[in-house]
Amino acid sequence: PPPPAMRPGIIPLRPLGLGDILDGAIKLIRSNPKTILGLSAIVAALGAIPVAIGQAVVIGDLGAGIEDPAVLENSQDIGFLAQYGGTLISYAVQFVAVTLLTGVLTRILGRAVFGGKMTVGEAWRLTRDRVPTLFGLVAIGLLVMLLPMVVVVLVIAGLGAAGASFGALFAVGALAMLGFIAYALFITTRLALAPSVAVLERRGVVDSLRRSWNLVGGGFWRTLGILLLTQLITALVALVLSFPFSIMAFVAGLIGKGSTGSQIVTAILIAVGGTVSAMITYPFQAGVNGLLYADRRMRAEAFDLVLQTAAIEQQRQGWVHASADDLWDPSVTPGGPGRYDQTGQGAPWHDS
Repeated sequence: PPPPAMRPGIIPLRPLGLGDILDGAIKLIRSNPKTILGLSAIVAALGAIPVAIGQAVVIGDLGAGIEDPAVLENSQDIGFLAQYGGTLISYAVQFVAVTLLTGVLTRILGRAVFGGKMTVGEAWRLTRDRVPTLFGLVAIGLLVMLLPMVVVVLVIAGLGAAGASFGALFAVGALAMLGFIAYALFITTRLALAPSVAVLERRGVVDSLRRSWNLVGGGFWRTLGILLLTQLITALVALVLSFPFSIMAFVAGLIGKGSTGSQIVTAILIAVGGTVSAMITYPFQAGVNGLLYADRRMRAEAFDLVLQTAAIEQQRQGWVHASADDLWDPSVTPGGPGRYDQTGQGAPWHDS
């Protein structure tokens, strides 16, 4: 049998299987737990606290309404604002915090592939100039998703104004929903590697999107399957971790019957549950995306040969130098079969 591939860090330096990617994402967390879990916990708490406050108010009103139904009638508007207002605030916080966290974790992953570690300060210093690009990618992704939804709503509204029957509107809406789901899966999969490209290859917004599109093109279905499986795994893990806290929070809110103390306890329990679940799932998802990017480069560009050569040199020296981060930039490292140049086009392979 052939000798096993080198494994200086969290993955073997060869094209990755599904098990390698999932195992590598877990090893990313275990390789630097203080940095990764600490950052993830801060971001998770920022997103969980607004939701927890809103849900605590709603549960407290429900508990008080058991004895006095008038409380529910008088607090419906407040409960609605508390619940959905907190969710909107949470989304706004996550838009900023999770975007920054993704960039920092991707930079840490780039070093962890070689077995190196990185402090929070070093990871932020290497990532902060990529922040505008990361926000640009998120903004374009949201725009690409919203435009088809707006078109569908306008079409259905136009049919309704023209006097179309309910059955026709339902049929058009169902077909439009199926079409949008297919469109969303296709676009998000082809652009899934753009954040990793922006951070590790230091490209701009448009170049990162084009680069992701080209890399995924040769393995679309495999990439889509791994991304969907990752979403399923993280959803189940989040449910398992947060469920006990949610049950305790619900019981505390009902027993407290809307008192201030019970609402505080309820909010704390919900926030802790959301934080614990998200601090695990955030880095796992970022790890899977980053390793999918590495795998696509290995398969499309023989990038594993570059990584192996660098790993041999690092083993000879006995440490992982910070210059290992430059290996992810195709303009610095040598090319490979099917290598893409800066314009996204293929470039020939030159054997030495």
